Amino acid sequence: MSMMERRYLERLVEWNESVNRKPLIVWGARQVGKTYLIKDIFAERYFPGRYIYIDCREESEFCRYCETHTKASEIIEYLSLDKGITIDSSILLIFDEVQECPSIITLMKYMCQNHREIPVIVTGSMVRIRIKRKNRGPQQNEFLFPVGKIDEMTIYPMSFGEYLYNRNKMMYDKVVECYRSRIPMESAFHSMAMDYFYEFLLIGGMPESVSVYLDTGSLNESRKVLKALYGNYLADMELYQASPESIIRTRAIFSNICTFLNRESENFSPSIVEKGAKNRDMRSPIDWLREAHVIYISNKVEGHVTFPLMGSNGTFRIYLADMGMFSYQSGINPTRFITGDGRDTLSGVFYENYAATELGSKGIPLFHWCGKGDSEFEFILEDDGFAIPVDVKKKKGPLNSLGKFRDNNRFKYAVKVSRNNYGFDETTGILTIPFYQLFLFAEDMADDRIPESLFNER
Repeated sequence: MSMMERRYLERLVEWNESVNRKPLIVWGARQVGKTYLIKDIFAERYFPGRYIYIDCREESEFCRYCETHTKASEIIEYLSLDKGITIDSSILLIFDEVQECPSIITLMKYMCQNHREIPVIVTGSMVRIRIKRKNRGPQQNEFLFPVGKIDEMTIYPMSFGEYLYNRNKMMYDKVVECYRSRIPMESAFHSMAMDYFYEFLLIGGMPESVSVYLDTGSLNESRKVLKALYGNYLADMELYQASPESIIRTRAIFSNICTFLNRESENFSPSIVEKGAKNRDMRSPIDWLREAHVIYISNKVEGHVTFPLMGSNGTFRIYLADMGMFSYQSGINPTRFITGDGRDTLSGVFYENYAATELGSKGIPLFHWCGKGDSEFEFILEDDGFAIPVDVKKKKGPLNSLGKFRDNNRFKYAVKVSRNNYGFDETTGILTIPFYQLFLFAEDMADDRIPESLFNER
């Protein structure tokens, strides 16, 4: 398996060096590479031979001990004796799959209070932990979430930037250099970068899918991995659901995301999931999918945009959190992603779902805007108190809805994400970003790094 870099490594290093470091909980959907990142990359590089890794699925005796021993000192003594290692500030403790041993989560409070010098990382399935937390009844008081006593981080599938970094580091550096310099890529390099982008639309960001492709160069082998992952996700939906009915609805929503987006309105419709169903019937299944980080929700805003952004009328769209799984769900022939003619026939929802994953994985809340007639923007972002309309276009073309948006809203600039090269038109205020540089724009938006000097109020 190829050794792949993840952008989260920097954040783990910052956490480890922080003077206010607390035990860290790393969330994320299943198989997004949590264990690989923490154990195989971070621990091996920064704590070589000086870390203890506990897989709670396999170390049942340890988990039973944790259920009856709540003091951090007792757990440290147990691990020291069991592993034959004196545990101090030089030893990293990793507890993996903690949904199988929730008492470890409670333990983090006491590690923070009494043994803060020892670095501790906990990983697990967010959906299982949080649902256990929410459903805690009078018989479950032993499970207390350590609010304020932990640091938290969420891992998502690889962004296109991470994919490109591992696929072709020199091309990655060129893409970043041009974006930071605010200049277009040379035509030949632009074409190359677009080829990598279409690869990514098919392969997606699940580390196993990417790794298999990097090792074999075979899209078919990558596709086999996605098929297995897709099946695993469907199987996982039996866990911690309220009822068999809820399991069926959750699977139906997940399996029909392409169907929802390919409708004219693109909005979620409960009647597609189940005849006669209402939105309220789908609240629990959708909450499960959100907690599991399997989907992103984009809420609708209308007319004049106010802040903070809030959805209108309970209307929303659903996007899949990984492009590879989205492409697999679509059932489309992989050759469509490889040839120019095939790419022209791709539905616009592929590009839209891609944009949702790049923005959503940076922690940016998703909203879409609808105005009079059929005017709309796929995404609305906030920058310095202004609404930033974002149009995702599969082909070249004008932003037809910008005039209607201007009737209701002041704005400094609008964003067109497309096949076009980078550029900014001062007359219209349109910033054009090629698909392969969207990850950089999303990072800038998330970190409030958009240079104000580029744009004027309109």
